[in-house]
Amino acid sequence: MIGKIRRGERVQGLLRYLYGPGRHEEHRDPHVVAGFRSAPELEPGVRADGSRDFRRLDALLTQPLALLGERNYRQPVWHLPLRAAPEDPFMSDQQWARIAHEVMDRVGLARDGDFGTVRWVAVRHAADHVHIVATLARQDGGRPDVWNDGYRVRDACRTVEQRYGLRRTAPADRTAARRPSRGEIEKAARHGRPLPSRTLLRRTVQTAAAGASSEAEFFRRLRDEGVLIRRRFSERTAGEMTGYAVALPDDLNGDGRPVWYGGGKLAADLTLPKLRRRWTGADGSVRASSPFRPLDGRHLSERTRRAVLRAAVRRAADESATTNEFLDRLRGEELLVKLRYSQIVHGQITGYAIAFAPEHDGEEPTWYPGSRLADDLSLSRLRQRWATPAAHREPTTDHDELTPEERQAFYDDASRAAAFATAEIRRHLVTNPHAAQDACWAASDALHVAARATGNRHLHRAADAYDRAARAPHGRIPIPTPAGNALRTTARLLALTGTAKDRTVVSMMLLIANFITLLDTISQLRHLQGRHAQADAARRAAAHTRQARPAGHAPAPPPAGPNAQARLAMAAFPNAWAPLPQNAQSRTTPSAPTGPVRPSRRRP
Repeated sequence: MIGKIRRGERVQGLLRYLYGPGRHEEHRDPHVVAGFRSAPELEPGVRADGSRDFRRLDALLTQPLALLGERNYRQPVWHLPLRAAPEDPFMSDQQWARIAHEVMDRVGLARDGDFGTVRWVAVRHAADHVHIVATLARQDGGRPDVWNDGYRVRDACRTVEQRYGLRRTAPADRTAARRPSRGEIEKAARHGRPLPSRTLLRRTVQTAAAGASSEAEFFRRLRDEGVLIRRRFSERTAGEMTGYAVALPDDLNGDGRPVWYGGGKLAADLTLPKLRRRWTGADGSVRASSPFRPLDGRHLSERTRRAVLRAAVRRAADESATTNEFLDRLRGEELLVKLRYSQIVHGQITGYAIAFAPEHDGEEPTWYPGSRLADDLSLSRLRQRWATPAAHREPTTDHDELTPEERQAFYDDASRAAAFATAEIRRHLVTNPHAAQDACWAASDALHVAARATGNRHLHRAADAYDRAARAPHGRIPIPTPAGNALRTTARLLALTGTAKDRTVVSMMLLIANFITLLDTISQLRHLQGRHAQADAARRAAAHTRQARPAGHAPAPPPAGPNAQARLAMAAFPNAWAPLPQNAQSRTTPSAPTGPVRPSRRRP
């Protein structure tokens, strides 16, 4: 059962609508089923011409408002439609009356035994829903509290669902993003846009955040997408940015100005403080102390390591003008920097090498000198470029210099990182399902960036459908885990590939197959957690991802190797994690025994 609170100023206009024919002649037999008095006593009278007389009911509902005077709410009419699901059983007027009383009691507007509550009525004009109308003024002269009444309505609806055996709906945990309003949807249709501006901006902001490694890069990616940005600064601390808003250039209001959406109006986890958790520590320190690792050496092949480091060095060189500034930018990227000094001039830096931080303590990092990454990235060549103003050039994009082989390696490593995350989530399925929240959240990053990099419309739909399954309740930022960092690595690698069209079908098939397995696993995880709405979202995302496979290509077979037998065992015992492929089933068929056979205990 779902209910949505609306507020208004006039009771009589709302009553006329509820007792009228409806916008599409959908209202049938409108009548009062419950209220602050008995239903027959509150039913509007019928005139000689057949019309309804609302004067008495309107006076009864609005009379307590006069006691409040200037303390009245600006919109004192509280309107709550309650609707059952299409598959729910038919309920009588008596059942709807009990439901209305239950909801008003749990919301706190009309508690049982309280004779000074607000005045209200419940009108039924269809088989599957009722409308509760109340005026926000207590009969004893007090003003009722409606703070967070939406959450209380959601809890009341879930209680009613359990009591009457209705379809279970999701709690009010803010895992769902803000939906576009009816006006936004109609405006998009009038202007020929495929999606409302709120949905397009949320998709763009999520993709930019997933592919960025810093706050500056996040805003740069938004500007590259043509999004307008408006920053909000603190009124206490000069120069401190506390928030942001985004808008589409062609989405204007009646005054010809852009329609702005703050990050929190797009989704609970897209506010600036929560986005900063991706690039800073929990205490606000620099990113070097953050447990979030958007990209590190884990899951990366030799070819990918070299390409990623080359892109980082070239980006730092393009944004620098001196050696010290260049080295500081490299360290800001969480890269290890080793300097080579002159043997003749004390303290003179003659070269450098960079490396990813080692995955394990005590492990020796693999160093890459600048000249080994590219001929023009040696320190001497960079100094020549900085010393010649005419030699400065526009900053290059990360994917500009990627070869087809390197782009292939990026996709292969992204697939490997996604497979690792899936294995970690499966391990949590039988140990602690709630420990995989970070991986569920990071999977949204991987899907959004994959859709952006490939341009596949089915992956775009999968990312939008999965959106609710990703978030922790109330927009909390989960504690980072290796599985979540692996999926953030997947997102960052795909963001570095750009949108070139020379990928091979094999790489795409492997990545999509791993995404399907990942989403199926997350759907099972959400089901075990009792979050059915999030499980449905992950299931819909997996269905869209299956449609992203190229036509005529079967799903990729399970990989061979040391983990193949373990995966087969997971698929067969104690319950199958996923439907077992035919070739895998043939491998698990028992063969004739070669050793001694124990006698059967089964009686003839």
